[in-house]
Amino acid sequence: MATKKGVIAILTGGGDVPGLNPAIRAVTIRALREGYEVIGIRRGWAGMVEIIRDKKVDNSNNYRVLSRKIVDRAGRTGGTFLHSSRTKPSRVKKTAVPEHLKEIYTDDMNDLTEEVLKNLEFLGVDYLIPIGGDDTLSYGVRLYQEGVKVVAIPKTMDNDVPGTDYCIGFSTCVTRTIALTNNLRTVAGSHERFLILEVFGRYAGFTALLPTMAGAANRCVIPEYEFDIAQLTELLSKDRRDNPSHYAIALISEGSMFKGGEMIFKDRTTDAYGHAKLGGIGDLVSEEVKALSPQFNKGKTISTVHQKLGYMVRGGDPDAIDSIVPMAFGNLALDLILKGLHGRLVVLKNGRYDNVPIEIITSRKKLVNVDQFYNTDRYRPNYESFEMKPLFIMTSEL
Repeated sequence: MATKKGVIAILTGGGDVPGLNPAIRAVTIRALREGYEVIGIRRGWAGMVEIIRDKKVDNSNNYRVLSRKIVDRAGRTGGTFLHSSRTKPSRVKKTAVPEHLKEIYTDDMNDLTEEVLKNLEFLGVDYLIPIGGDDTLSYGVRLYQEGVKVVAIPKTMDNDVPGTDYCIGFSTCVTRTIALTNNLRTVAGSHERFLILEVFGRYAGFTALLPTMAGAANRCVIPEYEFDIAQLTELLSKDRRDNPSHYAIALISEGSMFKGGEMIFKDRTTDAYGHAKLGGIGDLVSEEVKALSPQFNKGKTISTVHQKLGYMVRGGDPDAIDSIVPMAFGNLALDLILKGLHGRLVVLKNGRYDNVPIEIITSRKKLVNVDQFYNTDRYRPNYESFEMKPLFIMTSEL
């Protein structure tokens, strides 16, 4: 085998988004050109945990060596061909511990970081590039603190990784939300109803705020501000009266909370990150606005059309921004590696590509600035001037 500069491992964790495959492609092509070998870790941190350190064992389900041919085939498509999971090696339930480690790790919750470090050494990894949201990348911070050379790439539809204005997947999510809302407005208009759409956003409301700003909806409610259901119903009723087609639309972030209430969960189960599974706020809002509507409609009930957009905004190919930004992020990561730098997060700030210390990921939360960007009386985006604002207006932390 020809002499190589080193080995770069890349993985994708958390929810899938359009733009992951272009990022993997960008990293791989540039790295190969610069003389590195690239290993794709399968299923995020799960593949990193489940490797069996024996050259005679078939680990093809946990990692694969990447070539230009492999990444070119997937590079223009959505999802992640490396697959993904919500595994966090520092918190692995007893039932999820790999079979070959069950005799060693017997607690209800186990930290398998020692195994991850040994597996990285077994693979000969010099640099690790995780692509993910704050959960996936927070473990990248942990590995960096353990001495691993990590360069992180931000990805999440919620766009809530601190330190960057933009995360891979956000533009496609907003684009799809606008398109799907516009498709459904004909149904709402035909039947003169309220259209209530539940969108992604556990803690941050960017995916509801931006489509509303773009005109897709009349109102939106976001996790950062507890909403009054009667006030929302009154506003939507007025919107419906003012609309010649007699309908109104509201986008509801999945993490939104009624005033004095709490997040709505599907059940008592949690994902591998320990998050309770959200779901149902859209159903409840739909029921409540229908029940309250006679108060604001001369005693007559206004029916609703309710839809959870969910995976419909995740699936399919990336839009233009989520094809271009991943390419730039991947090359930024390689720029850092070629300079011998690590412990960095590649970012997009105020329209410029840059990088920041990786510790920013765990230093704070990135949320909508309610005072600046959300009108709490009208349940709408608030904006007074676009001058010198970043591309997506409300996503900057400055």
